[in-house]
Amino acid sequence: MDNKGDSTIVFDANGYCNYCTDALQAKDVVYKPNAEGKAYLDKVFTELKERRKNYKYDCMLGLSGGLDSDYAAYLCQTYGLRILALHIDDGLDAPVTTSNVKKICDAYGINLIIERPNQELFGDLTCAFIRAGVPNIAIPQDNVLFACLYKYAAENSIDCFINGSNFALECILQRGNSYDASDAAHLLAIWKHFGKKYDSTGLPIISTLKKRLYYGYLRKIQTIKPLNYVDYNAKNALEILKETCGFEYYGDKHCESIFTKLMQRYYLPQKFGVDKRSSHYSSMIISGQMTREEALERLHEPLYSPDELEKDIAFVLNRIGMTRVEFDGIMKQPPHAHNEYPVSMFNKYLPILLNVRRKLVKY
Repeated sequence: MDNKGDSTIVFDANGYCNYCTDALQAKDVVYKPNAEGKAYLDKVFTELKERRKNYKYDCMLGLSGGLDSDYAAYLCQTYGLRILALHIDDGLDAPVTTSNVKKICDAYGINLIIERPNQELFGDLTCAFIRAGVPNIAIPQDNVLFACLYKYAAENSIDCFINGSNFALECILQRGNSYDASDAAHLLAIWKHFGKKYDSTGLPIISTLKKRLYYGYLRKIQTIKPLNYVDYNAKNALEILKETCGFEYYGDKHCESIFTKLMQRYYLPQKFGVDKRSSHYSSMIISGQMTREEALERLHEPLYSPDELEKDIAFVLNRIGMTRVEFDGIMKQPPHAHNEYPVSMFNKYLPILLNVRRKLVKY
C-alpha cells in the first residue's frame, strides 16, 4: 500500500498503514468463517424464509457477473432462498459476463431482470465523469444499479438485499480516491457541467437521502452480506461456480466490466498513481489467501498488454461516444477530487452525523 493517490493512508513508526491495521483489528469481529458464522446464516435465512413465506421472493440480488455476487447467488440457493436478481446491461460488460449471468440464473433457478439504461444518455453521463477528471468514474454505473435495485424491490414488495461485499477480498477499500455513488446531487452537477445531453429524468438515478432514509429507515430494507460468514476463498469459489454452473473466469477483480477494468488498470494508475491491485491483494493477505511475497511479485506483472489496452480503450470509447483525441487529452490533464464539485447537503454533513452516532453508541 502507498499514499500516492490516497491522502487518507497514514503510516505508523513500523511502516504499517492504517488500512491494514484497521482491517486486522476488525477481522475477528466482521469475518466469521466458522461454526458461529454458519449458525448466524442458518438463523438469519431461516427467519427470512419464514417471514417471506407468503411472498413470491425472499430477497433481491444485484448480479454483476463478477465472482462476489455470483458466489453469493450460489450460497443463497443452497439455502433454498427464492431470489430475484438484477443485472445492469450498460453495454460495457466483457462478453463472458453476459454468459456467466445467464448460466448462474439458469443453474440455480433464479429469476432475472436485465435493465438496459438509455445508451446515449448513459454514455454521455459517463463521458461527463471522465471529463471532470475525478477518480471514481464508475459512479454512473453504481448509481443506476442502486436506483434499479430499490425500484424493483419496491415493485415486488422485497425488503431484503443480498450483498456480495465481503471482508475476505475487500477488507481494504481505499477511501481517498472514491466517493459515495448514491449522491445524486454530485452526479447531476458533474453531468450538467461536463455532459452534452444532460437529462435529469432520462436515467434511473437515486439520492443518498432516498436510499438511506426512505428505503433504509421507512421501508426498512435490510442488507445481508453472507460471504462474511463462510470461508470465502477466491480460488475455491471459482472452482465451485465452474462445477455447478459452468462459470468462466474473466480475469482479475472487477474485470467482468471492460469499463471498470480500464478504469482500474489504466485510468487510475495513469492519472492518479493508484494501482487497485495493492488494496485487493492486501485484503487477500489479511484473509490468508496470499502471502506478501506473492503479492509483491504479482504487482510487478504489467497491468495491460499494449494490444489489449488499445482494444479495451477503443471498445469503451465507442460505446460511450468519446473520441480518442479527447480521451488522450483528458489523460494528460491534472486530476481532480470529487469535493471540487457540488455535493448534496446530506452527504456533506453525513460523516459528521455518523461520527456523532459512533460516539453516542460508544458511550
